[in-house]
Amino acid sequence: MSITSRVMPNPKPLNIQPKRILVITLRYLGDTLLTTPLISSLKQAYPDAKIDVLLPSGNLGMLEGNPDVDRLLAMPGKSGLKAFCKLLLGLFRRYDLAVSTQAGDRPTLIAAAAGKTSIGFIPSDPAKAWWKRLLLTRYLIFGPDYDNAVLENLRFCELLHIQRSYCLTPPHTLTAIPSKPNSPYAVLHIMPQWRYKQWHAEGWRQLVEFLDRQGYQIVLTGSGQTAEQRALQTLQKQFPASALNLAGQLSLAQLTEIISDADLFVGPDTGITHLAAATGTLTFALFGPTDPKKWAPWPHGYRKDYAPFPSRGSSLVNNVYLLQGQTDQDCLPCQLEGCDRHRESRSACLDQLTAEQVINIIDQTLRAQTPNHARSL
Repeated sequence: MSITSRVMPNPKPLNIQPKRILVITLRYLGDTLLTTPLISSLKQAYPDAKIDVLLPSGNLGMLEGNPDVDRLLAMPGKSGLKAFCKLLLGLFRRYDLAVSTQAGDRPTLIAAAAGKTSIGFIPSDPAKAWWKRLLLTRYLIFGPDYDNAVLENLRFCELLHIQRSYCLTPPHTLTAIPSKPNSPYAVLHIMPQWRYKQWHAEGWRQLVEFLDRQGYQIVLTGSGQTAEQRALQTLQKQFPASALNLAGQLSLAQLTEIISDADLFVGPDTGITHLAAATGTLTFALFGPTDPKKWAPWPHGYRKDYAPFPSRGSSLVNNVYLLQGQTDQDCLPCQLEGCDRHRESRSACLDQLTAEQVINIIDQTLRAQTPNHARSL
């Protein structure tokens, strides 16, 4: 489906010069980062405008130090109807333009209330979208055939008749990092938020063993959640003593600096892997059930109007090598939460992705890289 066929038909162009803009992104950490090209596009088109972003409080760190953002507004947690109505009243008509980057009910209502002009996604199902069509000034249809998340967000540029910016903006801080690794080093983000995106422990053990033999210090990153900390500590007992575990010790901006200076990064389908790709560091992304065409990390310097990766297969684009899990069945990618259909499920495609396959790809890629990455293997 083309872009124009998914845009609300209206003969009048949406020519505005907003002074205050609200961007609404209420999903996961990676989704917040993937809105930054749209935010940059808005800032380039309207340099004098103040751009605020409404997002979950746990995602605020992803936009730390972003030069295009004036204020970060934390969305209340699991708030009831009364708190949500209070939020709507507090934002009512405060913005010349409000942009909802999700098709859900709450972001749509917020955009319609906050913006004198409001634009957003609506579902492709007419039964779920009719009232959103009435509320929004302009809309884009978001359906099962959607493109990479970055490109989907940039479709709003067509509505506004502004130029696209394809560059992701990682967080930035001047705060010192408590422990810096010794070069050369490799950053491994082992634990995704959910089990169905997780590669097996034996694979990580063999990969660490390989990288250690090549002279890389191993740097482990992760959240401060108790379950993740325990799992990492268990794995770390099988790693070299020189491995540095920084999980839970860094802000997202500090983590960005660590990854930026690394020789390579390896991680699963998670927001931190998107962050690694945005820094320009050589990134190996381990994908299972998720469709890479829609959710693969956006390669640094990639500026094309089509997805960097197809739905099937492993390939290298700029600084990102997408490694897709293996399976004997023709179900990849299924876009489901693992083989058992829940977030703590296993995924056969990732379980069958062997350490040898991953190591061989990393080995070959490093050999072909510039002297900064090449090693005598």
